[in-house]
This record gives sequence, structure tokens and C-alpha cells, in this order.
Amino acid sequence: MENLFRLADHNDFFSRRCIWVNGPVIVGAGPSGLATAACLREQGVPFVVLERAECIASLWQKRTYDRLKLHLPKQFCQLPKLPFPEDFPEYPTKRQFIEYLESYAKHFEINPQFNECVQSARYDETSGLWRVKTVSTAGSTRNEVEYICRWLVVATGENAERVMPDIEGLSEFCGDVSHACEYKSGEKFTGKKVVVVGCGNSGMEVSLDLCNHNASPSMVVRSSVHVLPREVLGKSTFELAVLMMKWLPLWLVDKLLLVLAWLMLGNIENYGLKRPSMGPLQLKNVVGKTPVLDIGALEKIKSGDIKVVPGIKRFTRNQVELVNGEKLDVDSVVLATGYRSNVPSWLQEGEFFSKNGFPKAASPHAWKGNAGLYAVGFSRRGLSGASSDAMKIAEDIGSVWKAETKQQKKRTTACHRRCISQF
Repeated sequence: MENLFRLADHNDFFSRRCIWVNGPVIVGAGPSGLATAACLREQGVPFVVLERAECIASLWQKRTYDRLKLHLPKQFCQLPKLPFPEDFPEYPTKRQFIEYLESYAKHFEINPQFNECVQSARYDETSGLWRVKTVSTAGSTRNEVEYICRWLVVATGENAERVMPDIEGLSEFCGDVSHACEYKSGEKFTGKKVVVVGCGNSGMEVSLDLCNHNASPSMVVRSSVHVLPREVLGKSTFELAVLMMKWLPLWLVDKLLLVLAWLMLGNIENYGLKRPSMGPLQLKNVVGKTPVLDIGALEKIKSGDIKVVPGIKRFTRNQVELVNGEKLDVDSVVLATGYRSNVPSWLQEGEFFSKNGFPKAASPHAWKGNAGLYAVGFSRRGLSGASSDAMKIAEDIGSVWKAETKQQKKRTTACHRRCISQF
């Protein structure tokens, strides 16, 4: 506590409401934050979870399309200490995953502080504590709070903010322009010509959904992409890759995956989809680019229902001009251009996190920094990676917590005996 009182030397200490957290502050109430909180609960460590939205897992609840399902089998997506219900399908729907997360939070008694937007977090070297400043707005009332803690867990994830590309003429385009995070269903696009910018999992699935609602999508493929079948002979491709990785080197697993993909999907380069020179697993490890797991979009591409087009040169009022000179009439644009980390906008720290908002250290060393700073959900290994990070963080903090609380109990007992002996 003496470190806390040292903070009073700072001019702005009493200018806002301050809360001492007897444990870590977790920023973010998505799957990563919930997993860390649950593991800390099991360790008996108190915590506070700060969430800028008014619900848990806001990305899943507010910024995903209706047809979304988990891309991997549920056993690779469940959080620590609580598996999915047995009656859930192998690939749970968006609604089922949200239900699972809500029951997870309830089971472990995780009650985030909602509508608390973190403005800044910095380590105070004088006190040896973290200062986390938040702003919340209720109607016309603006509240500022400063949380003081010894440990800070960054759980805002890889997908905190949408990426909006700067494309010439897009602001002049007269049709509807939206990001994939705003896309819910192709229902309102029926009969329309839609340009989908991006060919990752979101771009492929949005294009497929538009087809299923009788729209005419053109998918912009600006770079190379790996497309793999979601399953091979009824077995998850990801599960198969995990199994092979136990016995074979990564480069060989990549080769085998590409052979299987060629046998099942054919040569995708015939349809305008060029594969990267680096294998799918190596590419994921090195740059974090996830291969597309096909759930039907490729058949629509082969049939011509989804048109694959090259990069965009510029937009006009009702057309798009491609880099090959072709011009397309367009009614709407969906930007499936991905997301980015927002950590640099609020975390005042330059040793552990890089300017792109990811830890500088590669997995599996990307979970722990200095001075009580941790990161969960930045390993580029999806939900299974976040779960692994969460368990490591909780064990690391828990070991210190248990050792110190045990010492405090001993001190308290000794002091109590001395007091009693004086009477």
C-alpha cells in the first residue's frame, strides 16, 4: 500500500476518481479476457475486467454476419476449464458461441465494468504500479476513473478496430459502402451488383452469402491466398494438420496440405486465385495470415456466380475501374479488409508491444512483458492460442499472489499474537 500513497505526489492523482485494484486489471471482455479472468478465478486471484462496449464479446455480438460459424471444430475453440455443451454441433453457430461465452462468464462469476473505454495505461516507475485511465458516458454525464494496479493484462485482441482502405474515388461513389463488420446478411443486396474487397475468410463468406441471396458479387483479389478444404474425408483439415505436426516438420505438413487441397479443390489458379510461395502454416506463423477454409465459395467461383477480379484502380460515381483497365457497374461495396490491434492508441509502452499493436516477441513468448504487463490473444493462434496464454498468465500471477498472501497471513498472525501478549 505504501506504493499507492506515493502516487499522491502526482498533480492529477486527486483530479479523478481512483480505484485500487487488489489484483490485475484486464482490458477487454472478449474470449481472451474471459479466459484469463476464469483462470485467475481458479487461482483465487481477484481482478477487474474493463470493457468499452456494453456487453461481452462485442466483436461477436455486434460485428459479425449472421451466417458465421466457427471455422474450426469446437474442441479447438473452447475456453479453459469449461467445454462446449455436448449437444452443440462440431462447428457452433455465431449464436451458440455467444451463448457459450455468456454462460462461461456466469459460471466463473465474471462481471466486467461495461462502457469503460480505456484512454491510457502507463507504468508509474515511482510507485511500481500501473495507472489505467478510463472514460465512460451515461447520457450527458462523462465519468473519468483511474484504476491503480500491479498487473495489467492486455486482452483487446488482434481485431479491435476495422481497417478502412484508402481507395481513390471511394468517397465519390454513390452506392452503399460498408465494412464487413457492418454486414449481417445478403438479403438487402438481392439483385444488386456488389464488389467485395478482400478474399480472406470474411470476403469469401460474404461473397457466398450474397450469392445465396441472388446478388451478383465480384470479389477483389489483390494478393495471393491459400484456400484449403475445411474437411478432408470427413476430418477437419486443421485437426489433421495438428496431428501431422506431432510427427512431421512444418514444411512437410505444408506440402501434404497443398497436395490434399489440389486433389479436392483442383488448381485454384485457374480461377484467378494465386497461391503464396510460402506454405499455409508457415505463412500463418510468419505473418499471421490465415488460410481460407472453403465452405462452398469455391464452387460459386468455378460456376461464375462469384466473379474474381484483380485490384481496384479507382471508383467513380457508379463504377469501379480495375487495375487491368476493366470497368464494372456497381451498386454496393463491402470492404472485407480486416481488422487491426488498437493497443498503440492507449498503451504507453514501447518495449513489449511494437507499433503495429502486437508483441515484439514471437509465439510462444508473446504473453509476458516486464513490470507486470501481459498480453493474451495476440499469438496469431486463434482461440486455442488465447486459452494457452490465459492459463500461463494466471499461473504466473497466481504464484506471486499466493506467495505474498501467505507471507501476509504469517505477518498478521505474528502481530496479533504480540498484541494479545501485551494485555
